[in-house]
Amino acid sequence: MAAKRKNLRVVIIFLLFVAYFLIAARPVPRETILAPRWISSLEAEAPLPADSTGNPSRQFVHFTLGNRFGYVDSSGQFAVNRIKSGDIYLGENMWTEYTAEPSNIEIKNISQETVIKIENAGGYPVLLDNRVFIFGNEQNELSEIGDDGGILWTYEFGAPLTCIDAAAGLVLTGSLDGVIEILDSGGNRIFYFEPGGSRLAVILGCTFSRNGSMLGIISGIDQQRFLLLERFGNTGGDYRVVYHEFLETGFRRPVRVSFIDEDRRVIFERAGGIGCYNIKSRRGFFIPLDGEITAIDDLGSQGLFFLITSHSTRRNELVGIKMPADRRFGFPAAGIARDAIFMKVSFKSDDVFLGRTGSMLIAGGGTALISLELEDK
Repeated sequence: MAAKRKNLRVVIIFLLFVAYFLIAARPVPRETILAPRWISSLEAEAPLPADSTGNPSRQFVHFTLGNRFGYVDSSGQFAVNRIKSGDIYLGENMWTEYTAEPSNIEIKNISQETVIKIENAGGYPVLLDNRVFIFGNEQNELSEIGDDGGILWTYEFGAPLTCIDAAAGLVLTGSLDGVIEILDSGGNRIFYFEPGGSRLAVILGCTFSRNGSMLGIISGIDQQRFLLLERFGNTGGDYRVVYHEFLETGFRRPVRVSFIDEDRRVIFERAGGIGCYNIKSRRGFFIPLDGEITAIDDLGSQGLFFLITSHSTRRNELVGIKMPADRRFGFPAAGIARDAIFMKVSFKSDDVFLGRTGSMLIAGGGTALISLELEDK
C-alpha cells in the first residue's frame, strides 16, 4: 500500500507540473510551443518485448533516474527499465552494467542481448560513438575493444584522463596535467595541445562536434578558460584556437560542454550561469542562472535548448532558453543575455533527468518521465 501511495503521489506531482507548465509557459517567437504528450511511471511500466526494439523507426533516449536506468521511446514505452545493481554506462545503442572492480564485462544492445563479451577487462567500460573502450584501472591507459571482445589498440597517457569524447572515428581526451590529445581510428596520436594560461593546468571538460572538425575545451584553474578549436584542412590533425575566453571564477570539478543546434553553437557551464558561443557569428554571450545546473539538453534545435537547475534539497526548475539574435550585440566581445530565458517551471524531486530526441523533450523526477514536444502553431 505504501508503494502504491508513493506512485500515486509521483503521478500527481507530475500532473500538477504539467498543469502549471501550461499556465506558466509563454509561447516563444515563431509561434513555437511546448505541448505535453505523456507521463510514464518507471515502477508501473514493463519493458517492450525484445523484438520490438529492432524497428529502425523507433527513437530511444537513454536515462538514469534515481536507482533506475534504461531506454524509453518517443511514445513513452520502455525498451529497458531496470534497477541498478552496480555501475552503469549507457551509450546510444549499447549499455553495460558492471561491478566496482570488473574482470569480465558484457556489452548489451537495447534488446538486452549480449553483443560483446570482454574477459579480463583490467579497467572500466566507456561507450562512445558506437565504439567500446576500456579505461585502465589507473585511468592513464585507453584501449578500444573489437566486436569479438579483443583489444584493437592501446594508448598510454602521461597522466590520468579527466574527460573523453569520440566522433567521426576520432577520440578526444583531456588529462590531469592539462594536455589535450586526439587519436585516430587506429589509436595513433594525431594532435597534442597544452592550453596553458592558468595557475593549475588541468582539463575539466572536452567535446567534439559531430564531424570532429571542432572541439570545445574547459581548461585550467585560476584562471579557467573556454577554448574553441577548429581543424584546418579537410583531414589530418591541424587544429587551431579560434576563440578563447577567461571565465573568472571557475570550477574544481568536471564541467559540462556541448555542441548543440546541429553544431551551430557550443554551450558550457560557468559560474553563475551558462556560456554560449555562436560558431557562425564568432560571438559569445553569458546567460545568468539561479541555482546549480544539474541536467542539460545536449541536442538543442530551432535556437532553443533546455536545462534543469537545482536550488535546494528537492527544489528544481526546468528552464527554457531562446538563443539571442546576433543583432542584439553591437560588439564582438561576450555580452550578457539576461532575457534569453523564456520559461521556468518549478518541481520537487530528489533526482532529475533531461533528454532530447528530435522535437521531443523528456524530463524526469521521482519515479516518472514526462514528454514535452516542440510544436509550431
